[in-house]
Amino acid sequence: MGSAWLGIDLGTQGVRALLVTADGDVLGSGAARLRRGRREGVRHEQDPQEWWEAVCAACREALDGPDGTRGGVAGVAVCGTSGTVLLTDRAGRPAGPALMYDDGRAAAEAGRLRSAGLAVQDTWALPKVRWLVDRHGPGRVAHQPDVITAHLVGGPVPTDSSHALKTAYDVERDRWPDLTGLPAGTLPEVVRPGTRLGDVCPAAAAATGIPAGTPVLAGMTDGCAAQIASGALREGAWNSVLGTTLVLKGAAAEPVRDPAGVVYNHRAPDGTWLPGGASSVGAGVLTARFAGADPAVLDARAAAFEPSHAIAYPLVSPGERFPFRAPHATALLLGEPASDADLWAALLQGVAFTERLCLDYLDHLGAPVDGPLSFTGGAARSTYWNQLRADVLGRPARVPRETGPALGMAALACYGTGGAATLADAAESMSRRGATVEPRPARTARFAEPYARLVGELESRGWLPAKVAAHARERLAEG
Repeated sequence: MGSAWLGIDLGTQGVRALLVTADGDVLGSGAARLRRGRREGVRHEQDPQEWWEAVCAACREALDGPDGTRGGVAGVAVCGTSGTVLLTDRAGRPAGPALMYDDGRAAAEAGRLRSAGLAVQDTWALPKVRWLVDRHGPGRVAHQPDVITAHLVGGPVPTDSSHALKTAYDVERDRWPDLTGLPAGTLPEVVRPGTRLGDVCPAAAAATGIPAGTPVLAGMTDGCAAQIASGALREGAWNSVLGTTLVLKGAAAEPVRDPAGVVYNHRAPDGTWLPGGASSVGAGVLTARFAGADPAVLDARAAAFEPSHAIAYPLVSPGERFPFRAPHATALLLGEPASDADLWAALLQGVAFTERLCLDYLDHLGAPVDGPLSFTGGAARSTYWNQLRADVLGRPARVPRETGPALGMAALACYGTGGAATLADAAESMSRRGATVEPRPARTARFAEPYARLVGELESRGWLPAKVAAHARERLAEG
């Protein structure tokens, strides 16, 4: 057995590979851009062949040591974007482009599935599969990592239950639902994350540099992979991933029940639960409003506006999914910012208010939310924003040094090959602890009134249910 594990992350804009030892030493890393995607309106496609080409390039870079493997590879696991799906032939070869996680062309199919009794959202994978089958004929469903693991082992592979979740796989009963309306043979076999799918075949070894015979383990979605990388796997722990949008992932002994379908539950390899939700609020709004600006300069200027003269709910795109479901919601800005710096402050604070409302909603559902909190994602590089978020939330947060989904997949591969007794052990061993940001009580108090105003505005627009708004105000009163 080798001395390190390889994690591969298939992102929207590129692929990253990371070779990591059990105690967190990064022996090699590689990255490759994805450039052939197509995005037009609600349409968003990528070429699955480009994924494989990028994986080969990233892995060769990560493994380009003196002996060709930097000490050996004990196992490999792959994560991808949640809800990205395509059809393949029976040999596992892609039959066309992949519909990405945010492709919105299957809204009508989603509506029909909901009418039939399935709790799916418009951009989930199952509606897109129906859309593909209706237009292009039958095939075999594959999720994004399935394309790569099939290349690695040299043939079709089962999918993992994490990626299958948004194809409506029932993770509690371990079976596909009866209401998909798909032809027989369309849906793949499903296994738990961490299951051994096979070994790297000679052809894949030649293309990637991963030694032939290396175990290939079933992965999880990129959100779950980032959660693993953060070490937030003990009950009550939460990881807040802030990138283009905001995703919260937690750990619980039992699934968190949500009649509204806002919160969903992934199944961890050990059978415990990873509840979470994905908002359409996030840092993407900063790029849209302040293209080419220097974030560090605006962060420094924003410190003079705490709180801002304006209150924002900064949706990156129309429609909200978490902490409430409102398909027709739009970004809002209450009040007039005094300057660009004040607007920047309002947007940063608006994301932090949304983050607080997400945690209030989870508490409303009975989820355990009082464990350790960690901040990851690209926005966690902003020291100012991390402090602001801790202040708004009124709770400390840890910012790990290495937070990428590729690290989470290395930890999953370690666990799946017997390198750690539990996934939590593997994650905590590989994750390098970073700084802890402590909230400043006086600043927390400053943000109470604008947070309450935002909650009231969301409620008055009919987006936020009255019971959820009341619970948020109760928690605010409790301090």
